[in-house]
Amino acid sequence: MSQFFQIHPDNPQKRLIDQATQIIREGGVIAYPTDSGYALGCHLGDKKAIEKIKWLRSLDDKHNFTLICSDLSEIGTYAKVDNDVFRLLKAHTPGAYTFILDATTEVPRLLLHPKRRSIGVRVPDHAITRALLSELGEPLMSVTLIPVGEELPMTDAEEIRERFGAHLDLVIDGGACHLDATSVIDLRDLPPKILREGRGDVSPFIQ
Repeated sequence: MSQFFQIHPDNPQKRLIDQATQIIREGGVIAYPTDSGYALGCHLGDKKAIEKIKWLRSLDDKHNFTLICSDLSEIGTYAKVDNDVFRLLKAHTPGAYTFILDATTEVPRLLLHPKRRSIGVRVPDHAITRALLSELGEPLMSVTLIPVGEELPMTDAEEIRERFGAHLDLVIDGGACHLDATSVIDLRDLPPKILREGRGDVSPFIQ
């Protein structure tokens, strides 16, 4: 059974954040709150943890994984960003968006789409997520926690523990999350393409 941390959504307890990041560094898979729904996360290059997340979500190799980043400069390390894309990112981060971009060589191959070599990047507006990233010092590999056969992300930590606790190393309870997933915007070529309309307002990307 997974560990269960109750972390304050506005003022995260450093002791618990430190313990959570240690679990991630040691190869653990966690469920954690974001500014949309709850998500599954693990260390960027941990193949075993990534394979577990793929199994939990029944994902194939064509699924675009997401790197949860602390800021724009970190995005620029892992994704190719020109001036036009930078301006769009700057105007809409942090926020409930996932942006699809061409990956740099810093992204582990097992995270890449096999044909497009693309990666999702995101800067969430959530204190717990920001605290995890600050302590971790690198992006978190992540996917939205949408159970197989369902369309909406999970929003309640207690329910996550009941349904998935046997397969997770940690569930972080940061209170109820929003019911909508992120909006997914493809920025590999401009004008942007809206791949999924979610919590983030997509109107700025419609041209």
